[in-house]
Amino acid sequence: MVSLPEVVRNRAIAVGATQWVDDLPDLVDSIERDWGIEVGAAFDEGTEAFVAAAVTEDGTPAVLKLLLPRSGGIDDREAVVLRLANGDGCPLLLREDSARQALLLERLGPSMSKLALPYHERLPALCDAAQRIWRPVTDCALPSGAVKAAWLIDYITTTWESLDHPCSEAVVDHAINCAQRRLDAHDDERSVLVHGDVHQWNALQSDDGFKLVDPDGLLAEAEYDLGVVLREDPEELLAASDPFGTARWMARRCGLDATAIWEWGVVERVSTGLMCAQIDLQPVGGLMLVAAEHVIGVLSAD
Repeated sequence: MVSLPEVVRNRAIAVGATQWVDDLPDLVDSIERDWGIEVGAAFDEGTEAFVAAAVTEDGTPAVLKLLLPRSGGIDDREAVVLRLANGDGCPLLLREDSARQALLLERLGPSMSKLALPYHERLPALCDAAQRIWRPVTDCALPSGAVKAAWLIDYITTTWESLDHPCSEAVVDHAINCAQRRLDAHDDERSVLVHGDVHQWNALQSDDGFKLVDPDGLLAEAEYDLGVVLREDPEELLAASDPFGTARWMARRCGLDATAIWEWGVVERVSTGLMCAQIDLQPVGGLMLVAAEHVIGVLSAD
């Protein structure tokens, strides 16, 4: 019996994919037959896909991932990133079927979140994992950092309105201004392959450190990935004597620009907080928006 985690079900409903939810058992059955795999229990940490343990015919442990359908049609960005990374920094892609939005991946160890690494150990490990993926690439159809910034501006504006203003207008204005600055700063020559969603739930233990799953896939400035890292752990941001200190530390470690990291962090914190409110993923969504309000207060005090 196929069991879909509640968060994934809510996300599917939010994007209008209720038919996908209804058809999921039949889809899993067809993949099992066609690929000669046996699918086991679903993992409960995902938010935008059905992800379950699987075993191939020769007994190799694997993971089956069935992506939520998108209104714009087939989205093969994750497969593109996995092919480009070829097992370096991301799990090895074993099989794919773009029409059914199905991926068969190498099975990795527990997530960084389940290992309960303290904050001061998570940050360098996430930086190291992200850096393994960054590389110049050509001739691929991944969206740019500028396209992502424009999308985030629209998403923040429309979602804030649809949710009846769950945070202040000052927070939204600040996030939009940061996104516009990153859009204006986009440089194709400096862009690299970035994961796009680097956090401890997406970092799984491997033989050589951690690999990142669930890539969004962008051609953007590397600072984008570290901005995503910065959006996480809102409690640490609220408790920090210097809210900008982590961005500066990551910039020094990776040889990047602290302002760009900070601005992407602002945008991602607000957009993700709104997304979590939209699918009722709490308390993390509320904490992100509280942290965003805190940042506005810090800026006003300066």
